[in-house]
Amino acid sequence: MAELHDILIRPVVTEKSTRLSDGENTYVFEVGLKANKHQVKHAVETLFGVRVADVRTCIVRGKVKRFGRYTGRRSNWKKAYVRLAAGDTLDFFAS
Repeated sequence: MAELHDILIRPVVTEKSTRLSDGENTYVFEVGLKANKHQVKHAVETLFGVRVADVRTCIVRGKVKRFGRYTGRRSNWKKAYVRLAAGDTLDFFAS
């Protein structure tokens, strides 16, 4: 089994993810490309001590970008929407 930090890479903090966390108790994470929903659920429950109700994943395709006079392509990455059980929350900015 992969390490937990290979499964959960970082939280994605955007306007949309903040709105989801406030309204629907759903948090967004960048996860490893080979991580599945069961591994993501186990990693969130273990690292943060919360109960996970639902996990949805999607692969974000890399954009074609210019680097000077050359074009290149960014890597694909996987995003996971994790909905927590009622009463559980995460706070990434707590000091």
